[in-house]
Amino acid sequence: MIRIFGGPTRYVQGPGAIGELGTLTERLTKRPLLVVDADVLPFVEAQLSTAFTGRPSITLAFRGEVTHAAIDLLVEQADDADCVIGIGGGKGLDAAKGVAFKLGLPFIAVPSIASNDSPTGRSMAIYNDEHVLVAIETIPDSPLLVVTDTQLIANAPARFLRTGMGDALAKKFEAERAVADGASNFFGTGQLRTALAIADACYQTLREHGVAAMAAAERHEPDEAFEAVVEANVLMAGLAWESGGLSYAHAVVRGLVKARGAASAPHGDHVGYATLVQLAIEGRDDGFILDVIGFNRSVGLPASLAELDMGSPTPDEIAEIARLTTIGPKGGRIIVNADPGQIADAIKRVEQLATRES
Repeated sequence: MIRIFGGPTRYVQGPGAIGELGTLTERLTKRPLLVVDADVLPFVEAQLSTAFTGRPSITLAFRGEVTHAAIDLLVEQADDADCVIGIGGGKGLDAAKGVAFKLGLPFIAVPSIASNDSPTGRSMAIYNDEHVLVAIETIPDSPLLVVTDTQLIANAPARFLRTGMGDALAKKFEAERAVADGASNFFGTGQLRTALAIADACYQTLREHGVAAMAAAERHEPDEAFEAVVEANVLMAGLAWESGGLSYAHAVVRGLVKARGAASAPHGDHVGYATLVQLAIEGRDDGFILDVIGFNRSVGLPASLAELDMGSPTPDEIAEIARLTTIGPKGGRIIVNADPGQIADAIKRVEQLATRES
C-alpha cells in the first residue's frame, strides 16, 4: 500500500524568470554545467552571463539527436561540474538529463517552450542517429528546480503551446483510467489522491483558459490565461502523469506514429486526438466526446485523422493503428484491456463524430 507522489523540489514561473536563475541556484550549485539548446542560446546568452557573473560555470551548446554518443561527448566536457542545468526544448532537456544521469549529478530544468510536460519529470528519450527511439531512461531524482520563463516561452511559435495542450488534455482521463485499471504510476506505486486532483485541475485550466492563451501566444504576450496554460502544460500535466499514470491516449500514439501522414504530427497533436479515442473506448456518450472535439478545434488541436494529415483512412489502416496500440513495452504502467477490434471501433466512432461536428 506504499504510494509515492513526486515532483521538482521547487517550481518557479513568470516573465523574466530566467534572469533569477543565478539567485535561485546559489545554494544548489557551485560549478554548474549549462547544456543549452543551440537554437535557444542566442536568446538567453546575455541573461545567463549576467546570472552567473563571478561564479565558475560551463556552457555547452547542444544540437541534434539525443543519442548515447552525443551525451558522452557532453560528459567529456563537463569539467568537474556539480550540477547540470538544461535549457531549451525537449531535446535540450533530455540531453542535459542524460549528462546528469551519467555523472550522477542533480538536474535543473529551464524549458524554452511549453510543448510537453517533461521538465518536471525524470524520464528522457534516447534515440539513434536515424531518430529511432532506443530507450526511455530515468534519472534517479526529480529535478531540484524548474524555472519557467513565460516571456521566453511566449516568444516561441504559438504552435508549441497548442501541442502542449494536446499532451496535457489527456492527463485527467489517463490518471483516472490508470487508477481504475490498477496501473502503477511512474514511481512504480499506486496513486495518491493528490495526483488525481492535479490532473483534474489541469483539464479544467485548459478548458477555461485555452482559447485566450492561444490568442496571447499568437501575440507573443504572456497574460493571465497564458500563465495558467503554461502552468497546466508544464507543471500540472507533469505531476499528473508521473504520479498519476498514463493509459489509452498514450498507447494509441504508438499506432499514430506509424500511420500514413499522421506520423509526422507533433506528439501533442497525437495525444490530443488519441484522448478522443480513449473517451470512445471508455464508452463515453456522444455529447461528452463532441464537447471535447469542440474544445480541440477551438485551440487548433486535431479531432480527426484527416486533421492529422491522414485523409480517408482505410479500414486496414485503422486496424493497424489499433493493433499497434495493444503492443509495446508498457508493463504495469500502461494497461490496455481493450482488444484491437474494440480500439478500431472507437477510432471509427471518433471519425464519425468529428464529421458530424465539423
